[in-house]
Amino acid sequence: MQTAPFYSDLARGPEGGSAHWVTSEDGVRLRMGHWPLDGAKGSVLLFTGRTEYIEKYGITARELADIGLATATLDWRGQGLSERALDDRLVGHVNQFCDFQRDVAAFLAYAAEVNMPKPWYILGHSMGGCIALRSVTRGAPVAGVIFTAPMWGIQMPGILRPVAWTVTWAADLVALSHLLVPSTSRRPYTEASPFIGNALTTDKDMYAYMRSQTDAQPELGLGGPSLNWLNQALRETVALASIPSPDLPALSFLGGLESIVDPQEIKRRMGAWPKGKLVDIENAQHEVLMETPAIRSKVMAEIASFVAHTRETVEA
Repeated sequence: MQTAPFYSDLARGPEGGSAHWVTSEDGVRLRMGHWPLDGAKGSVLLFTGRTEYIEKYGITARELADIGLATATLDWRGQGLSERALDDRLVGHVNQFCDFQRDVAAFLAYAAEVNMPKPWYILGHSMGGCIALRSVTRGAPVAGVIFTAPMWGIQMPGILRPVAWTVTWAADLVALSHLLVPSTSRRPYTEASPFIGNALTTDKDMYAYMRSQTDAQPELGLGGPSLNWLNQALRETVALASIPSPDLPALSFLGGLESIVDPQEIKRRMGAWPKGKLVDIENAQHEVLMETPAIRSKVMAEIASFVAHTRETVEA
């Protein structure tokens, strides 16, 4: 592994964080990072959401360290400092959603190479929750899985859903699938949208934290998704809906003000997950890990309890 850039001052995470370049099996250069923790009770393998990058989760890693967990995370292909598929770096693009599973394989190998303490727990946010669900149905070697606003469906008016399918399908036929989804912007969300009325968090300081990172290091930023990303995401959520949940402990969080992913799909799956628990977070938006201190404290307490329970089960 080669050392990769890591902006610890922007991340504000625990001491000792670092990042490395890792190459996936199909030759894509990915950036992965971790925050070690002496005496850790286990490790969180954090699957970031669309547009996200390692440094965004520095505060989350610090709060996970406070409950005894080390953290490793990555920039998915097409975002952060990982290799991007298009010449226009600000368009979020992926060729096929299954390509993310190549990143997962490389990430699991990275976690083993840097000796992340076991047991391991996947924590998947938004798009990362979609990728995580596919991974655990394929037997990812983890003791449990945690989701925050998992993208198991994309929220949009019912009348627009058939339009989205048609437009994204047609765009591929005429070689325009690399174009931005209409109504989205090439600018990162926190730059394009003021705090008032944003869909991510009710916490002004955390919103400023997110914006300060891409202001300081613009190369971390990513704008709206391509038509192909949307088509692939729709296909993946439909495919996953027909797959039963694995026999694995699962904890999911859903903000009461969620407006990006489909809450009904989250409630449907978690209601049928044999070892699953859904925690509704009143007055929280999409980013429950970037919410007010009170909300983040509640989330961390639930994660600590979940980890303690699964550790007891593993050790029994």
